[in-house]
Amino acid sequence: MNITRHRCGLQRTLRALEKGVVTLGFIGGSITDGRPEWNWPEPVVAWFCEHFPGVRVKVENAAIGATGSDLAVFRAQRDLIDRGCDLVFIEFAVNDEGEPAEKRMRSREGLVRKLLGGEGRDLIFTYTYMQSMYADMLAGRVPPSIAEFEQLAEHYGIGSVWMGLHAFEEVRKGRMCWEEWLPDGLHPQFRGSLSYAQAVTGFLEHELLGEGGPALPTVPAPLNPHNWENGYLLPFDQVRLEGPWTLRRWVKLVWIDQVLRTSAVGARLAFDFEGRGLLLALDFGKAAAEFRYSLDGGEWKLSGFDRPDWVGPDGWYRPLTVADDLPEGKHTFALEVLHADPKGDGSVPSQGTNFNLGLIGILP
Repeated sequence: MNITRHRCGLQRTLRALEKGVVTLGFIGGSITDGRPEWNWPEPVVAWFCEHFPGVRVKVENAAIGATGSDLAVFRAQRDLIDRGCDLVFIEFAVNDEGEPAEKRMRSREGLVRKLLGGEGRDLIFTYTYMQSMYADMLAGRVPPSIAEFEQLAEHYGIGSVWMGLHAFEEVRKGRMCWEEWLPDGLHPQFRGSLSYAQAVTGFLEHELLGEGGPALPTVPAPLNPHNWENGYLLPFDQVRLEGPWTLRRWVKLVWIDQVLRTSAVGARLAFDFEGRGLLLALDFGKAAAEFRYSLDGGEWKLSGFDRPDWVGPDGWYRPLTVADDLPEGKHTFALEVLHADPKGDGSVPSQGTNFNLGLIGILP
């Protein structure tokens, strides 16, 4: 098992450094989220400032806790590409782990191809750790979620850093206690985040201060023809509304520009789209409404979202993949906001009826 794998070089990053301005992008889950201000991206950013003192370093940390590559596909344009990122670190080995392999490979490859498209940008895969990976790593095997990322890395010539293995080896060598690395079993604090960052900066020293590598000649054909590269956002003005809805600038989450909002039980929305797949993303939490939805006039389905103890009344940008293998042609989606007790059995899965729709993603 290798901690770092060097493939194609970071040519755009080198050019940006020569020009005196570089923009670093990060996307992933809570382990990468910039809001704690001590996660592993912080020492990485500090490394750039130390080693390139005459360069203006811009940071676009687009990571959000409890989100995966499915939502990232639909955020890449706004949060990374439009902001001029030269180098993007992608961290989803943990948060994608619970998804079916086919879905996560489609969404990951779609994200990669979006970021490599157009004028392109340099990418680095970074792999963190969760406890379900322990047995494989102890036996010298690569966990499936990481092995699948490595398939993409080989195909697209993307360098990778297994930060979790670096920290794992530090513990095995007695350099760090387990509780210093993962006091809650998943999220590194200061010491563990520094360990992750040291694996990344070691990779960067080779690429930016040492030998480096060749440029990616062209973007190859996709591994999976059903990847999500061409996913796009459906404008809210194409949504038909019944009931008291408002379109609001959303000040609660920086990752959302506007939401379609209602708190009225029985409020409905509907829209038409052409494509094989559909994803919704909401500002979700314990005060979020239950809802049901229907495709093409078919059976109504409950959202079925859980509400973990750690989640607040809102603030979780949560996706729902409605479909990914629809037949070609035009489709109709309908949704209705429900009371907190949709089954009528006295259970109360929600503390409110707030419905805040942040985006509608279409997979053509």
